[in-house]
Amino acid sequence: MGYLQNSSIVVINSIVKPVRFARVWCCNYAPINQMQTAMEQLDPSKSKSKSKSSQVVLPHPHVLHSKTSSIRMAGHSKLQVIADFDATLTKYWVNGHRGQTSHGLLQQGNPEYDAKRQELYDYYHPLEISPSIPIDEKAKLMEEWYMMQSLIIGWGKTHALLIEGGLTYDAIKKSVADSLITFREGVVEFFQFLEARDIPVLIFSAGLADVIEEVLRQKLHRSFKNIKIVSNRMIFDEDGHLVSFKGKTIHVLNKNEHALDMAGPLHDQLGDSDGLNEDSASVKKRTNVLLLGDHIGDLGMSDGLDYETRISVGFLNDNVEKSLDSYSKAFDIVYLNDGPMWGVVELVSQLCSNEGD
Repeated sequence: MGYLQNSSIVVINSIVKPVRFARVWCCNYAPINQMQTAMEQLDPSKSKSKSKSSQVVLPHPHVLHSKTSSIRMAGHSKLQVIADFDATLTKYWVNGHRGQTSHGLLQQGNPEYDAKRQELYDYYHPLEISPSIPIDEKAKLMEEWYMMQSLIIGWGKTHALLIEGGLTYDAIKKSVADSLITFREGVVEFFQFLEARDIPVLIFSAGLADVIEEVLRQKLHRSFKNIKIVSNRMIFDEDGHLVSFKGKTIHVLNKNEHALDMAGPLHDQLGDSDGLNEDSASVKKRTNVLLLGDHIGDLGMSDGLDYETRISVGFLNDNVEKSLDSYSKAFDIVYLNDGPMWGVVELVSQLCSNEGD
């Protein structure tokens, strides 16, 4: 455990079936049994999945235990889930290669525009994941990145420029079909568990809602009535050509609950007419939050919500040795090295169990 320097950090090295943590290393910290109890109550039917190795860091187990108890006592009707999409719900590595993002997979069918977008990605993505750049400086760089992409794709420009870009919905579908993008193990079970309890899931992204929805459609092959996408929505003409964007642009600086009114329910696009019809005001009354992200800046997704208790889960996918300290200071739970979602399934099952006991 070479990267552990903080003696108060609890590290759990688990082989998830996904039933419990198999082996535990505790760095001069006693109350590990509290967290084992709080995270091993999972429906045994989920154990059909293959075993997956996962390493978990719990920076402050006492605080996490207190938050878990508070959310459980309040009941699941007060809970909402806020999640980033790329490298949070999806895997960072796919078959030994860097997985694509919902932005990176899009091919417009126009080599000139595709090349420009790839050039921007190659420049800005290393800055996005750099642990040495301060958050405020990184936010400015990310806004600059999205603004540059918007000039290429056509956000905020005239219809003529949008048509010149040549993006069609068929191109989105083909891009997703050809993409190197996949969800973490356990994501489907996570969504199913929340859907069964009518717990809303807000997926926040500075990317493109239509692309994210197509990824969900093609990779998961089903809809979830409790999922809403808070992202940039496209408007297509009857021939499937992009003509404009709906509302104001969502970028890294406003990717939070202030933008909730721009959310669209996933089931509307997937033809599920019996979906959860919970408006923005109702969602904001759910004042307990489980937040999932892969960047420290994702903690800002709950801005605009006057929450009572928030449990934050960070996925530290790369640069672990350099970033572990800052992630441990920021998140309640940190999953290392592109771990699966099973531990989060275990956690949310505990948050919804024995309510009021």
